Amino acid sequence: MDKVLLISTGGTITMVRDKATKALVPADIETFKAYMPELFEGDVHVDVQAFSPLLDSSDINPECWVRMARMVYDHYDDYDGFVILHGTDTMSYSASALSFMLENLSKPVVFTGSQLPVGVLRSDAKENLLTAIEIAAAKDEEGNAIVPEVTIYFEDRLFRANRTTKRNAEHFSAFNSYNYPALAKAGVHIIYQPHLVHYSPSDAPLVLHTSFDCNVAVLKLFPGIQQPVVRALLRTRGLKGVVLETFGAGNAPTDKWLYRELKAAVDRGIIIVNKTQCNTGSVEMGLYAVSLNLMKAGVISGHDITTEALLTKMMLLLGEQPDKAREGLEINLCGEMTID
Repeated sequence: MDKVLLISTGGTITMVRDKATKALVPADIETFKAYMPELFEGDVHVDVQAFSPLLDSSDINPECWVRMARMVYDHYDDYDGFVILHGTDTMSYSASALSFMLENLSKPVVFTGSQLPVGVLRSDAKENLLTAIEIAAAKDEEGNAIVPEVTIYFEDRLFRANRTTKRNAEHFSAFNSYNYPALAKAGVHIIYQPHLVHYSPSDAPLVLHTSFDCNVAVLKLFPGIQQPVVRALLRTRGLKGVVLETFGAGNAPTDKWLYRELKAAVDRGIIIVNKTQCNTGSVEMGLYAVSLNLMKAGVISGHDITTEALLTKMMLLLGEQPDKAREGLEINLCGEMTID
């Protein structure tokens, strides 16, 4: 029997309605099991480990990412796959982080959650979790994991984790991968797309990375942005990396002061990465004249990476290999961006 470890961090999916107050409260594991007995009666053996206390995803931070990744790492040889229950608000950040932390991953790590609590009649929790378990245990005819990477399963789509963004707080299809196709679609059958999956070297051992440097920031450009605002952010004490959210294909105002502030920051050793504000599309520095100053200032291209993936990648590279962080941000590590 295939074995999957279910790691519960919290989130809406773990909520049930208190009989006395009628308010939604986190459920302990035994209560959660009572709502989903079919989870433990199928063809896959499921064990459960949970954070204590369970966390709202707004409270998730890099220390939590380390706990999740270490739970996978410590039990890696004991299970065929892993499913992580997580709140939707920061799921793309956590899942992206683990995609970089678990180098040479050869087993599925599937994040999922729900828009309605498991204790609510119309909840999407059961379908999401049961399908995530099936995906985590799925093998091909040769006995190899079909999707051996970190993913997010929601509604009826399986996405590469570091390509996702939460797109909707209301619909069951809460996530999208704007610049990369779904790895699988679930209906009566789960239809996988193996040619889209990222495969690590089969003979490479799993390597766990756990050092983060959170001295990073996001600078979102807008028409009328003022020099004191940009200067204040770029001169923040200890700042080491900046995600510069630009217009369109990576464009920015041509004000001389903006060029001077960005160049001075780069000269001080701050890494600045150009990320388009558009959900779909890629940065193409030099395509328009209004991006030339960014190139001259030493800003590097983020291509079509998401903000969630870029921030977590930047924090990990700065924490693990600060001297090589800039080089690492310019290359595709595990399918997080498309480089022509």
